[in-house]
Amino acid sequence: MTDFDAIDALLAEAKQEVPLPPVEERRALREELNVSRAQLAKVLDVSASTVGGWESGREPSGQVREKYAYFLEGARTKLAAAEPAAPADPVDGVAHAEEETGLDDVDVLSEPQPCVLCGRPARHQVEGFPQHLDSAECAPGDSAQPVPPAPEAAPRSPAASPARGVKVVPAGRRVQPADTPDLIGSAVAAALDQHSGDVEAATAALVKRAIPDAMALLDDSRKGGRYDVVAHPWLPDILRKQSARGADQIWEARPKWTRPELPPGEHEVTALDVNGAYLSALKTHLPIGQLEHSTGGDHDRRRAGVHLITPSGWDHDAYLPNPLGSRDEPGPLWVTEPTLRLLLRLAGPKYGLCDPPEIHESWTSGATENLLEKFRIALKDARDRAIAEDDEVTLEYVKAMYSKFVSTMGESNYNRELYRADWMHLIRSQAFVNLWWKAHRAYDEGLTVVRAMGTDELHVAGDWRAVFAEGRGVTEVKVKDVYTVGTVPSNG
Repeated sequence: MTDFDAIDALLAEAKQEVPLPPVEERRALREELNVSRAQLAKVLDVSASTVGGWESGREPSGQVREKYAYFLEGARTKLAAAEPAAPADPVDGVAHAEEETGLDDVDVLSEPQPCVLCGRPARHQVEGFPQHLDSAECAPGDSAQPVPPAPEAAPRSPAASPARGVKVVPAGRRVQPADTPDLIGSAVAAALDQHSGDVEAATAALVKRAIPDAMALLDDSRKGGRYDVVAHPWLPDILRKQSARGADQIWEARPKWTRPELPPGEHEVTALDVNGAYLSALKTHLPIGQLEHSTGGDHDRRRAGVHLITPSGWDHDAYLPNPLGSRDEPGPLWVTEPTLRLLLRLAGPKYGLCDPPEIHESWTSGATENLLEKFRIALKDARDRAIAEDDEVTLEYVKAMYSKFVSTMGESNYNRELYRADWMHLIRSQAFVNLWWKAHRAYDEGLTVVRAMGTDELHVAGDWRAVFAEGRGVTEVKVKDVYTVGTVPSNG
């Protein structure tokens, strides 16, 4: 073959990427056909979050790009051939909405107000939130034009308003699936079948795919949820890494504490291992939408995020770890919601262990403690069943799912479907807070707290079984080690 023949062969094999419609048109085409993200994701063999990413600006590649382009072109053709529907009268539209959804709290606004989903003018209000009744009327938030509120409308406090980027789903439109598939059990069975019952090979394969499988489980658990997970919101610079291998500015309050001095005598110390620390920490107050900046010393418990504080002193290091973790530098620092709530609680009248911190500024959004609750319960139930059935394959798979889910939701190349560095910090610090409370409980019940490390390691001396239940459940602890410290006093 000559050089020119080789070039001709290369040109013949070369392929240009299939063009896709503009980002703002992709979602509109799908929604105008009443196709959900989950439906489209299923036929394309991706997750619903991936489809959401394509509709937010990310680009697919390879064969899945060709399939996605084929769907969008088919959607264009189908919609172009359809008869244009006559616009509905606003009042008739409300009646129709009530008839279809069973809602009785749809109101007609006297003046248009910004839709909470897209920001464009909406003439209807559902459950107190202005929004379009037809999703086809919504446009992406970036194209929104501000609309002044109606003069008659009573002012709404910032805490009562949904955060930007939050999808509010009226109660009547919630979908409650009759039968939720067992995604974890099905994946384990398929892996064992694929590897002819080889436990080690099946476990390795499942752990390798833990991140996409966790995202698929998250999507499935959000069906019927009141809020969409905002996977790629804008984040302030404090939540961005300062360099490729550096860290951002958030302090997670990781404990690394050892009691400076023990009572005289010899002590048998038990190192306890807290089970499923990150799994339990999924239940924490998470900001739903894009973080918004505020200044001042007030803390709104209906919101969550990160806060710049100057902490007060801690005078109990001789027997309890500092709730701020092992920090040597004085002065203000950015802490997470769980850490701030812990400090405020300890400063309250019930405990009175410190003064309240001074809050300088905050980045927060409207929050809920139950955003990941169905996801957490699905993982916990699978973990409990695996322990009861001595199923180590499922146990390792589930552990990889929740641990990798937490560790890769920041600026990670391993999980590009969810960029929530704020959530990652909040979940991690919630695990540290949970460990701190276990240390406090041990101290309060008369045990000697010797060490507290990371998210799951607590060393105590005394009858710990009278305080903590032993076992492998997420509310129980395991013995990691037993050792002796101190000296036996001499008689001479």
